[in-house]
Amino acid sequence: MEITELNWMALAVPFFLFFMGLEYLVSKWQKKDYFRFNNSVANINVGIAERLLDTFTVGAFYFVYDYLHRHYALFDLKPGILSWVALFLATDLVWYWYHRLAHEINLFWSAHVVHHQSEDFNYTVSARITVFQAIIRTGFWTVLPLIGFPAEMITTLLLLHGLYPFFIHTRTIGKLGWLEYVFVTPSHHRVHHASNPEYLDKNYGDVLIIWDKLFGTFVEEKEDAQELVYGLTKPLESHSFLWQQFHFMMELAETVRRTPGFGPKLKVLFGRPDDIDPTVRDQLEKRFLSRSSVRSGNRRFQGYVLGQLIGILAILFVFLLFEKQVTLYHQVLISLFILITLVNCGALLEQRQWVFYLEISRVSLLVLAALPYLHDPLYVRLFFLGFLLVWAYFSSLQKQYLRLVYGLAVPINK
Repeated sequence: MEITELNWMALAVPFFLFFMGLEYLVSKWQKKDYFRFNNSVANINVGIAERLLDTFTVGAFYFVYDYLHRHYALFDLKPGILSWVALFLATDLVWYWYHRLAHEINLFWSAHVVHHQSEDFNYTVSARITVFQAIIRTGFWTVLPLIGFPAEMITTLLLLHGLYPFFIHTRTIGKLGWLEYVFVTPSHHRVHHASNPEYLDKNYGDVLIIWDKLFGTFVEEKEDAQELVYGLTKPLESHSFLWQQFHFMMELAETVRRTPGFGPKLKVLFGRPDDIDPTVRDQLEKRFLSRSSVRSGNRRFQGYVLGQLIGILAILFVFLLFEKQVTLYHQVLISLFILITLVNCGALLEQRQWVFYLEISRVSLLVLAALPYLHDPLYVRLFFLGFLLVWAYFSSLQKQYLRLVYGLAVPINK
C-alpha cells in the first residue's frame, strides 16, 4: 500500500482532540470548571457521527459544486490572489446568512439546534455539528460555483475556513484587543452561544465580525454583566444521542401536524423557533423520553463510558485513514458499530436499561465483521452456541451487566 492511498484527513481527529485536551489542562490551571463529564462525552459523540457520515457525503458535495460550475457558472474564475480573496469574502458572507437564517427559520433550526444544546462552552462544543446541518449549508454554498468559483477552490477554502470556528469555542481566552474589531473572537462567539436575553440571536459571523456590524446583529460581551448562561433557552436536560439529534424535528413535525391548512403549515416550517409552543416538547418527552432521577457518577461507570469513547475514536481514526482499503461490507459494519456505540454512550449517560440490547448488537456486528475470515465451521458452531447461551440466560446476564456498569442491583430506566 502506497502512502498516497491513505486518507490524511483522518489526522483531523487527533488534531482536534489534542486541543480539547490542552484546553482542559489550561482551564484546570486557571482553576475554572469549564468541562463536565457527561456534557463533554455527549458533545464529542455528536462530532464523531458527523465526521463518520461526512466520509460518505463529502464526495457528493464536491460533485454538486463541480456540476453547477461546469453547467451554470456565470463566470469562469481562475485561481489567483484576487479570486482567492473574493472567494474567502463570499464564503464568509454566505456563512453569515446561512447561520442567521438557521436561527430564524424553523426548518433550518431543526438541524442547527444541536450545536447550541450544550450548557458548557469549550472546544468539545465545536464538535456539535450534524450531517443535516452540513447538507443545508452546502445548499447555501452552491451560490459559489454559480458565480464561477471552481469546485477545487471551494472545497479547499471550506476546509481551511472550517478550522477557524473550532478555536473560538472557548472560555479560556479573553478579549484580543484590535482583533475584536475585525475577526470573530472567542468573546464574540461566547455571546452567540449565550442564552441570556440580551445576547440572543447575535454575532452570527464565522471568521469576520464585520458582517454582524454591517447588518445590525453585533453585540459586545459585557464584562460587568451577569455571567453568561449557555445552551437553549429551554434546556434540553438530556444526553441521549438520538433525542439530541431529533427532538426539534419531532417538535416541528408535531406542530405541523396539529396546524390545519396547507398555508399555515408552511408558515410553521418557515416561521421562527420562538413561535413553536414549548409545551409540545414536554408532551413529546412524556411519550418518548423517560427521565431518570438517579445518576451514576462513580469512577468505574465514567471509566466504562470513557473507554467506549476512546475506543470508538480509535476505530474512527483507523477507518478514516484506511478508508480506500476497506471493503463496502466492512464499511457498512464499521459505520453501524460506531453509530450504535454513540447511541449506547448516550443511553449509558441516561442510565437506560435497554442499553444491554445495544451491547449485544455491537458484539453481533463484531462477529459479522469477523465471519469472512473464519473458514473453519467450528467457529460458526461456537457463534451459534454463544447465541443460544445468551438467549437462555438473558435476564440474568442483563441484571449482572446493569449492576456492574451502574453499580445498582435494580435497573433504573426502561
